[in-house]
Amino acid sequence: MNAAKILKTYFGYDLFRNGQEEIIRAVLSGRDAMAVMPTGAGKSLCYQVPALLLPGVTLVISPLISLMQDQVKSLNEAGIHAAFINSSLTEAQISKALNLALQGTYKIIYAAPERLESAGFMRFALNAEISMVTVDEAHCISQWGQDFRPSYLKIVDFIERLPVRPVVSAFTATATKEVKADIECILRLRNPEIVVTGFDRENLYYRVEYAAGKQKDAFVMDYIQKHPNESGIIYCATRKNVDTLYENLFKSGIPVTRYHAGIDNETRKKNQDDFIYDRAQIVAATNAFGMGIDKSNVRFVIHYNMPQSMENYYQEAGRAGRDGENAQCILLFSPQDVMINKFLLGKKEFEGMEEEDIELIKERDAGRLRVMEGYCKTTSCLRRYILEYFGERVNGSCDNCGNCHHKYTEADMTADAKWVINCIAETRGRYGLNIVLGTLLGAKRARLREVGAVSYKSYGALENRSESELRLLIDHLLAEGYLIQTDGEYSVLRMGDITRLRDENTRVIVKKLEKKDGPAKSRIGKKRSTDGLTSAGYRLFERLRGLRLEIAREEAVPPYIIFSDKTLIDMCVKLPENKRGMLAVSGVGEHKFQKYGQRFLDEIAEFKTDAPGTVISDEN
Repeated sequence: MNAAKILKTYFGYDLFRNGQEEIIRAVLSGRDAMAVMPTGAGKSLCYQVPALLLPGVTLVISPLISLMQDQVKSLNEAGIHAAFINSSLTEAQISKALNLALQGTYKIIYAAPERLESAGFMRFALNAEISMVTVDEAHCISQWGQDFRPSYLKIVDFIERLPVRPVVSAFTATATKEVKADIECILRLRNPEIVVTGFDRENLYYRVEYAAGKQKDAFVMDYIQKHPNESGIIYCATRKNVDTLYENLFKSGIPVTRYHAGIDNETRKKNQDDFIYDRAQIVAATNAFGMGIDKSNVRFVIHYNMPQSMENYYQEAGRAGRDGENAQCILLFSPQDVMINKFLLGKKEFEGMEEEDIELIKERDAGRLRVMEGYCKTTSCLRRYILEYFGERVNGSCDNCGNCHHKYTEADMTADAKWVINCIAETRGRYGLNIVLGTLLGAKRARLREVGAVSYKSYGALENRSESELRLLIDHLLAEGYLIQTDGEYSVLRMGDITRLRDENTRVIVKKLEKKDGPAKSRIGKKRSTDGLTSAGYRLFERLRGLRLEIAREEAVPPYIIFSDKTLIDMCVKLPENKRGMLAVSGVGEHKFQKYGQRFLDEIAEFKTDAPGTVISDEN
């Protein structure tokens, strides 16, 4: 059996996605490999397919219990024997699993990085034929990344102790150029095949909405009510926000659960399962939730607060639309979010690190926060902002994000900009935004009298402008480098490079939001979705979803592990009548057909009998 046959037989796909075949070919030839692929691009297939063709065992290092459990369930459902080794198992269960792996029962073993240090696991590794060590979420190995885990550094020592060095493969969705180089260097990859397929997720629609306080609650409530039965994640910066939001949604009758580190382990596990098994439509959570969650039918991710970095945002927002279907990623932003994140970063612990390294990490954290704030404030294409941060060159705008669908008016604020620069010069870069704004607006504040700002030439110079207009102008001047905002506990505004402003032909043009035209759904059109189904087709889709939920409860697995929404939609379009037709549906492999195929064929046949001649899809 070759790679293409395994792809079809076990996973039900006819073709490999971009980048998958190159990685698989390299691994099978004995080369190390590293792949940077976006969430939902099929990274796991890049090591699961060759694992079935290589002799012995493939060991997958994975950071979270939930990720391992999800992957193992999916593999077993596809007819592939796999197991995980982590703290959720007893020592007797771990010993049994490792013995079965030695006997050849399991081709893939998932293990937490901490497990590599145990004597029992090392005995297994020294006696097993390990053909490949795969490092999932490989960015965790870089201390310059956003999710550094010291336990990942043990992987290199573990590999070096093995009697025969296996192929080493590494996978991540979030790696800047620096982190990518770190992964390659620290893991000591040998002549690796490096594949970067790009960071664009075409099926995701990005939006930023300015909202503060109760406006955020109102937006969330309105969005959920307009999108009934859709599965979604709402990320909050603090546990308090999670609890408050949860209470509000629960009282409104919305099937919601919550997840954060302040909840005991047993309840947290139950809440996570409620969301994964579709018992709860919504989960409100801190960023402690989601890493390794493979739930494919998340239709929206709302950030109640701005995340601390673009890496975090990309990873968290990327949990929407893993099935390739259209999904929304909405960030609710208020200036208070920046202050919250500065406070949280200030509490970050750096145990055992050198002072010099600590200062460097703090600088990088502050830089990432500035980038994230810039994303929230930019009037340019949001998708392009994300892609350019990760090093991709983008031509033009995407016409598939909130900013591309907003209408802006342009204002020449060159004269105002010069007054702002003059004010910064008068303050000598000693004060922050509030003093500068108050001075320019001519505010009657005791603090302004105290610092002597009332005697500045710039005092009241822009009193005809609103505070929001001046904030937009200062954001623009910061983005263009005319001004610099320092980091630290007391952030101040200082002069940047104002050379260009001395040129009389240089204009400062500021865009102001005029009217929002954000659509209820993204204007993609390339991806098949329920939008292509007729009302009858949608009724069939709902019936197939009901059957899937029924089977999932019988099997005690999440519904998306039976079949994804995308697979159900393909069934609605192709209307298979027999085994051959069902195996032509994307995502239906031999093993899943044997287990579930006939029940879905019967459901489709019954629907066609009830509604003969009904047009199901625009593609029929």
